[in-house]
Amino acid sequence: MAPPPRRLALVGRLGLVLLLLLAAVATVVVVSQRHQFGRQDAGAEEIPALEVEPAPVQLGTVAQPSALAPPALAQLPGAPAPAGGGPRATLASWASGISERVDVPARALQAYGMADLAVKSEQPECNLSWVTIAGLARIESNHGRYRGATIADTGKVTPPIIGVPLDGTGGNRTIGDTDGGVLDGDTALDRAVGPLQFIPSTWARWRSDGNGDGVADPNNIDDAALAAGRYLCAGGRDLATGPGWRAAVLSYNNSDEYGRRVYAAADSYAGASQA
Repeated sequence: MAPPPRRLALVGRLGLVLLLLLAAVATVVVVSQRHQFGRQDAGAEEIPALEVEPAPVQLGTVAQPSALAPPALAQLPGAPAPAGGGPRATLASWASGISERVDVPARALQAYGMADLAVKSEQPECNLSWVTIAGLARIESNHGRYRGATIADTGKVTPPIIGVPLDGTGGNRTIGDTDGGVLDGDTALDRAVGPLQFIPSTWARWRSDGNGDGVADPNNIDDAALAAGRYLCAGGRDLATGPGWRAAVLSYNNSDEYGRRVYAAADSYAGASQA
């Protein structure tokens, strides 16, 4: 597992935020030599985290927002689908029904709903809701859409969303290569990967197969969402409590501002889902 507590996001998308802001001050755009996204002129307005204002709340006093839950299923979403589509088709219908009003791609919502149901089956005492995963994904990659990336029907996000090298600059920790470049394409330093921005060492511990295809892939939104849900619920946390939700989100990134941005996104989705 990566060095706690600044684990996923701060060394991923927010690391890129800090680098770009520093670059703007110096009137120089800082980019990674191994950038995966084509365009090399991103402005701060393109960084997902900067598009969400931190909620005016005190973390620890507000619990996970209540949202329209995905439909209860007789079979877990990750199980092979029977003829007719089974649980995945049911989840797809639920996601399509609320996608427009919550302003989240239906395929991403399907992944968050799958993770919600799977983790509730495994750890019901955690009380995880899809809105917390959605809040994280909004800040990390705008639901797998950062710089034009798209989500296939299989859940695969392309092109891969790869963060900056974790070289100790821009507020990041220095994390040397732990995966031989298999996930992030970098054999010198680790980088955060995928729509939920896992670093390779963390993915090695929490890797999950969220869609039952036999592969755990951080670039697949089903797999990444389930891994994130399990990570948030680690240590017996209860996200239905203020302290539990705070501990979960800050374990993802130990930043009060980050947590309040996630809360703002999650609360917005929760309200819109019930409108």
